[in-house]
Amino acid sequence: MVQVEAESPLARTRRARRVDRLLGERYPDARCELDFRNAFELLVATVLSAQTTDVRVNLTTPELFSRYPDAEALAAADPTVLEEILRPTGFFRAKARSVQGLSVALVERFGGEVPARLADLVTLPGVGRKTANVVLGNAFGIPGITTDTHVLRLSKRLGYTASDDPLVVEKDLQAVLPRRDWTMASHRLIFHGRRTCHARKAACGACPVARLCPSFGVGEVDPLKAAGLVKP
Repeated sequence: MVQVEAESPLARTRRARRVDRLLGERYPDARCELDFRNAFELLVATVLSAQTTDVRVNLTTPELFSRYPDAEALAAADPTVLEEILRPTGFFRAKARSVQGLSVALVERFGGEVPARLADLVTLPGVGRKTANVVLGNAFGIPGITTDTHVLRLSKRLGYTASDDPLVVEKDLQAVLPRRDWTMASHRLIFHGRRTCHARKAACGACPVARLCPSFGVGEVDPLKAAGLVKP
C-alpha cells in the first residue's frame, strides 16, 4: 500500500497520472452523464443535478427544454408551471428560482448566451465553481476539475489531498494532473466513484488501481465479493 506521508510531490504526480491512465482503461466511455445539446442546457441540467441523480435530471429536462428552449424563454416562465416540471428533481422551488434567476441574468448581462469564463459563470444564481467547470469543460472544451462528491471522496482516498474543501481539492488535483486532462480525469474519477469506489462499501478487491491506493482495505478486499459490488 502506498505510504502517502513518505511520498514526494513528484512521486505523487507520477502515481496520480498512472492512476488516471488505468481508470481510463477501465472506463473508456467516461463522460458527462447529463444529456445536453448546448451550453445553456448543460448549465441548467447541472444546477438541477444537485441532491438528485443524473438519471432523474435526464428524465426531467426533455419537457423543460421543450417548453423553455433558451434563456429568454426560461426567464419568462410561469414560476408555478416551472416548479411543477421540476418537482421530480427534489428541492424544486429552490431549483426553479435558481434556473429562472440564472436565465434572467444571462438575458440581462450576457445577451442570453452562456459565458465561457469561470469568473462570469460564478456570478449567476445557483452557479459555483463545480458547475462552472462542468460547463466550461464539456460545452466549451476548456479544461476544469469538477469537485463533485465522488471527486472529493476519491481524491482523499487516493492521497492526492488531505482537505475536504472543494477549492483546495481542485488546486491539489490541478497540481498532479496535466491541464489538458482535467475534464476527463474528473469524469473518470466520477465513474469510478459511482461504479467501484463507493462511499459506504468500496469494491477494493475489484479496483484497477488497488496497488496504487493508500486507502486499499476501506472496502471489500475479497475479489469475488468485491466484483459483486461493482455497478455496471
